[in-house]
Amino acid sequence: MLIHKCWTCVVNHQLTGVQTRNLEQEIGIHILDRNQLILDIFAQRAQTYEGKLQVELAQMLDQLPRMVGAWQGSLSRLGGGIGTRGPGETALEIDRRRIHERVKQIRKKLDTVRKNRHQHRQRRKRTETPHFAMIGYTNSGKSTLLNKLTKSDVFVKDQVFATLDPTTRKVHLPDTGLAVITDTVGFVRNLPPQLIEAFKATLEESGEADILLYVVDVASEQLTRHMEVIDDVLCEFQWNNKPIIYVFNKVDQASIEKQVRVDRKPRALVSALKGQGLDRLRRLMSDAIKSLYKPVELFFTKEQEHLIYELGRESLISRTESGTTGTICVANLSPAQISRWNQYLVTKSKHLIVFKL
Repeated sequence: MLIHKCWTCVVNHQLTGVQTRNLEQEIGIHILDRNQLILDIFAQRAQTYEGKLQVELAQMLDQLPRMVGAWQGSLSRLGGGIGTRGPGETALEIDRRRIHERVKQIRKKLDTVRKNRHQHRQRRKRTETPHFAMIGYTNSGKSTLLNKLTKSDVFVKDQVFATLDPTTRKVHLPDTGLAVITDTVGFVRNLPPQLIEAFKATLEESGEADILLYVVDVASEQLTRHMEVIDDVLCEFQWNNKPIIYVFNKVDQASIEKQVRVDRKPRALVSALKGQGLDRLRRLMSDAIKSLYKPVELFFTKEQEHLIYELGRESLISRTESGTTGTICVANLSPAQISRWNQYLVTKSKHLIVFKL
């Protein structure tokens, strides 16, 4: 009796088009499965041009397999003109073709957005700005944490998927100076594959980051389950080889027992809402940046010694040794810097020093 007083029934599973149609005929009300509900929420949250494109693409990809036998062969378009035989496209086939065409258009537009985002990342790499990306379950407090660390005013609300579009802000850290943090879309259990496909451009921001901030709602009763979801995403996208800082958020709402039940390091216990523990988090972020740098030796000939000044502008030179043919410098370089200065690196082999020129 309760069902007949409702207009919509939400099923916490993915349904096929046939299953949805059969249930609607049997129950007599509109059926919404888990994927459709998540996509509807995303559609309401999307604000930017890119976000709207991504959600539309996900909806199109979700709708295609559901279009089965809806028209039952009716409204077919008869072939007109000389040499045509039999009926042409059915209305269902026309709709499918239009969706495929629209999917191609959206993907082309998203490719343009992806190229623009790639250019921004390349510019950050050229300036050697350390890049952090926040990942975590939806509604774990990532946007609030971003606002506190960077003194910005990113949209924050106590709801799932409040943030869809990647937001990057500058942060100043002790000892290491300027860095950037990117807040990305939150994850959820059994995330629809259509969303993963549509949001690849957004997820690339996390994949290109130097260090990940793994944000967890420590007060949640589903803490272990949420971390399993994030761990699965890390493995799926092969991000688990990146340096990770575990940020256990909302400690002001969690008991001591909850705070100590997960022992992952390095970690910071914080309350983004009240600003607790942020100093320790900043120190951990600085330490993580320092760990990316390695001491290497570089050799510059007499004709190349003017490059030492350029090297000193972007790195810390700890020692120099002048010789008759040139100068050896010992400097702390990041992986990107090592790649750029590779031709000047010194390779040691017992008593012989070979210069890469």
